[in-house]
Amino acid sequence: MPRTGSWEWSRSARTRQSMLVAAREVFTAYGFADAGIAEVVSRAGCSVGSLYHHFGNKAELFLALWEEHQSAYEEGSASAVSAAKAEGVSEPLDLFAVGTRAYLLGCWERRDLIRLFTDGGGPAGFEQLRRTRGRDWLRRNSLLLRAGDSAVDRLKVAMLTSAIGEAGREVALCETREQAEEVIEAALLLIRRLGQV
Repeated sequence: MPRTGSWEWSRSARTRQSMLVAAREVFTAYGFADAGIAEVVSRAGCSVGSLYHHFGNKAELFLALWEEHQSAYEEGSASAVSAAKAEGVSEPLDLFAVGTRAYLLGCWERRDLIRLFTDGGGPAGFEQLRRTRGRDWLRRNSLLLRAGDSAVDRLKVAMLTSAIGEAGREVALCETREQAEEVIEAALLLIRRLGQV
């Protein structure tokens, strides 16, 4: 019996993932408002009922895709920072730069999603969710940089975080990996200069 349950869970996880892959294709092609559930399920090879079982509705599917995207960023940056710490890097700005590089490389790898989440609209409440995630990102960057609680320290973290976000949007607009690398290097140089102020 455990074997059957394990198989069903695995199949359910595969179905869910295939729906997220199809949703990515459809949402990035049409934007949130014009994306159709019928096309998502057709591309995923599943039923509308299965989609509603896993996600509830189109808005929740979009938000699940966004959460998966955010998790990929967090995992990539955290993994890069952990590896740098294991190699002996300890200066906060150096660790911040390592995390920034990982984040910006993720922007290139998921450039279709960057464009979607910045320009493709979204369901009701999405902007509030983005603002909440942005505040969490500021808090984490503040911890990584070992910033104090003064107004100047908060301003510095906010400016560095904003610079990363803007750099990510520019990376997502690049046409080649070479262009993306050029933007990443320029962003890291500017971020290091700002971080030393």
